[in-house]
Amino acid sequence: MTINKKQIQYLRGVAHPLKPVVLLGNNGLTEAVVAEIDYALNHHELIKVKIPTDDRETKGLIVDAICRETQAIKIQVIGKTLIIYRQSDEKKIRIPKL
Repeated sequence: MTINKKQIQYLRGVAHPLKPVVLLGNNGLTEAVVAEIDYALNHHELIKVKIPTDDRETKGLIVDAICRETQAIKIQVIGKTLIIYRQSDEKKIRIPKL
């Protein structure tokens, strides 16, 4: 699935009031964390993930790995918070066709 800039902007607005659903711990990105993110995406479609690292390179690798493993679309990374989206079968969030 591909989404355009207007749709990303819309999803950012929807994600703004959300709290992080998944918090990465000291062990980093484990299989259990990926499974939890996958479960959260199935349930919510749009989630925030807290990544506790200040190193930009490490954070970028973690973000890429999360998106690759869960087939999610990266919406935005602000500080230590990642916003990702993956459409579920029930289509809970209606994205405008802009």
